[in-house]
Amino acid sequence: MRDGLLIAGFRPAEAERRLALFRQVENAVAVTGGFGSAALLGYHVPGRIEVLGKHTDYAGGRSLVCATERGFAVLAAPRADDCLTLLDVRSGERRVVTIRPDLESVRGDWVNYAITVARRLARDFGPGLAGADIAFASDLPLAAGVSSSSALVVSIALVLRDRNRLGETEVYRRNIRSPIDLGDYLGAVENGRSYRGLDGGGGVGTMGGSQDQTAILISRPDALAQIRFRPVGLERMVPMPPNLTFVIAASGVEAAKAGAALTHYNGLATLTTTLAEALEATGGATLGNLLLERGPLAPDAATRLFEWPDPVQGRRLRGRLAQLAAECRMIIPGVGDALANGNLRLVGELVRASQDGAEIELANQVPETVALVESAAAGGAVAASAFGAGFGGSVWALVPTDTADRFTERWRTDYLDRFPERAGGARFFQTRPAPPAVRLENGHGAPAA
Repeated sequence: MRDGLLIAGFRPAEAERRLALFRQVENAVAVTGGFGSAALLGYHVPGRIEVLGKHTDYAGGRSLVCATERGFAVLAAPRADDCLTLLDVRSGERRVVTIRPDLESVRGDWVNYAITVARRLARDFGPGLAGADIAFASDLPLAAGVSSSSALVVSIALVLRDRNRLGETEVYRRNIRSPIDLGDYLGAVENGRSYRGLDGGGGVGTMGGSQDQTAILISRPDALAQIRFRPVGLERMVPMPPNLTFVIAASGVEAAKAGAALTHYNGLATLTTTLAEALEATGGATLGNLLLERGPLAPDAATRLFEWPDPVQGRRLRGRLAQLAAECRMIIPGVGDALANGNLRLVGELVRASQDGAEIELANQVPETVALVESAAAGGAVAASAFGAGFGGSVWALVPTDTADRFTERWRTDYLDRFPERAGGARFFQTRPAPPAVRLENGHGAPAA
């Protein structure tokens, strides 16, 4: 398995850490004895860093993303029935789901992600899908904006796809023709939307897009992926300078998409839908097409919004358009170009503008994430930004690799001195842009999608 991880593109030290996580899963499987004698399938499924692209994917804009080296280690074995059993090795929790199209959601429990996948795949490719025993361990911080929930969705979907050889079916080949299609489809699974010829319904409750799932499936080592959405497509891979490293600070403020956070998150999505409808009512370009251009936003694009009947709503719509336009038209392509040209000063300036948009227009930051960004800048980071859904979660800092250890310790100390109540949940780790989801079999590793 170590050779497979190295072939997939992991650095040797990180391959060893991945291997240790797989050994935890193997030991748990051996103890429980629930997997029978069938050969096990292995998958590494990463989290993702949203370098840039704050609430842009479901608007039809673009993002700049990469996979993390941390993620899920998954082992799976086939079952002869239609049951899906799941063992979270680290918590010891076990769940059983029957793969049926009429499953009821269970809000507030991680099993809801498994239910969502099982229900949707049964509707789209069933009935009669065969089940699997799945054991997994993750070293991603939970509810921290690094896509731990979407990584679980992708993990379960990959197991069921491979267990049932769905990729060989006509309906799969007609609707899902590439890894990027699979990421887009799994975004639709998670948010309950239709996808091409496959009807929607029954997502996890969020009105998001497919940024997370796509990043998990198409990322590449040592590069950032610039992706457009609706329709989804890879615009370019931006090489990450070899002397830079991401340091991730999970604030300890949960960004779980439930309760008040879900309401805030879906409120931004609803506002974006209203914005799209208002712009399209003018007979001009769609919001997505508008955002994929470059350069300043033409003044007439927002004319209708200045005449909005509700002045408070009109201000919010204009602010949302300004944030989206800046992020998609100038900041994201500008950072990609600046990284390619080695202009790190410009990278820092553009990323700061993105963070300002989150704090002022999205208004989805909390004191902890704002303080982490400010502390990273004071500590010498090239750039730093909060990322994910907001209302908690994580911050990334881009720092020189040879100072990353010292930076991480100073950043952690400064944060916990200011927010000692977050000591139990805050997590700090380093990562380079990493491989996508990988299937590991017979000592080899290959992209899972």
